[in-house]
Amino acid sequence: MLASKDNKLIGAWIEGQKYFLGNLKEKNQEKDDDITLAKAKKWLDSYFKGEKPRITDLNLAPSGSDFAKVVWKLLCEIPYGEVTTYGEIARKVAKIMNRSTMSAQAIGGAVGHNPISIIIPCHRVVGANGSLTGYAGGIDKKIFLLKHEGVKCLNMKEKKAMK
Repeated sequence: MLASKDNKLIGAWIEGQKYFLGNLKEKNQEKDDDITLAKAKKWLDSYFKGEKPRITDLNLAPSGSDFAKVVWKLLCEIPYGEVTTYGEIARKVAKIMNRSTMSAQAIGGAVGHNPISIIIPCHRVVGANGSLTGYAGGIDKKIFLLKHEGVKCLNMKEKKAMK
């Protein structure tokens, strides 16, 4: 499901995922002629065809705390086909926020509440040992997305599950 407001994409959820419709407070209205939603659909179609569309092609406006927005911005910098860890994001957030440390668990909370799934690539975040820790859309979908992107740096358990 996709959601837009003021010509900006504010949500993209996998049906049945945790936090489905998350921070969306407005009443839902179906619109077949919304340009923002059409662009997001085209972006997703391109992604699933393996065409590697750029996140910057869309005007995103996820709703969340300032902390979450910093995390989501960093997620957008993870290259297609690559992964990073919660700890690495925590180190970057700590630096941005001028703190000596940041909890990987806090990062996990922000990553898990990402309201623009797939486009803001929270599926590219893994545990310190390469393990596929939680994904609001379900681990099976995280495996699918990483396999779709050709990710090869997963631990042996996930590699077997991806075959």
